[in-house]
Amino acid sequence: MKKLFIILLTVGAFLSGCTNSQKSAAQAAATPASIYDYKVESLDGGTIDFADFKGKKILIVNTASKCGFTPQYADLQKLYDENKDRLVVVGFPANNFMSQEPGTNAEIGEFCQKNYGVTFPMAAKVSVKGSDIAPIFQYLTDKNLNGVKDSKILWNFTKFLIDENGRLIDSFNSATKPTSDAIVKHLR
Repeated sequence: MKKLFIILLTVGAFLSGCTNSQKSAAQAAATPASIYDYKVESLDGGTIDFADFKGKKILIVNTASKCGFTPQYADLQKLYDENKDRLVVVGFPANNFMSQEPGTNAEIGEFCQKNYGVTFPMAAKVSVKGSDIAPIFQYLTDKNLNGVKDSKILWNFTKFLIDENGRLIDSFNSATKPTSDAIVKHLR
């Protein structure tokens, strides 16, 4: 642990003296190169290891319980149920937009199960934008990191589709339903 702390201090000191382009290169080098390098805390306190999903597509969604798009949980569950052999849906509760996810991890889990029968993996609550953005969302939204495109998360229920090899296919805004052809065509 002490060695990790020293390494982090060294990287931080290095980055503070770098230009922006040098910082981007150093951050990219320190950032996982693949979605499969990420492990995140699950809603129930366990771990979601994205390496476990190799060979399947992954749909990552930032979620909220008190949003006009919250009924999309039903379509996310339907999509997951109908495509379990080739798709994993992973929900990431976030409170970044008008405090629409104020609950604790336990409250969020209970809400999702009670109201939508959610059985797909749910991560612990994270931030999906700003200075405290979760590393996985930094990866998903930055072309320098994901190698495909820059994306902005403008609201809850933004979706990111990853292919069977861990490469970002595309991102979809909140209004794009999980069962829309824009997403489903990639599952055929």
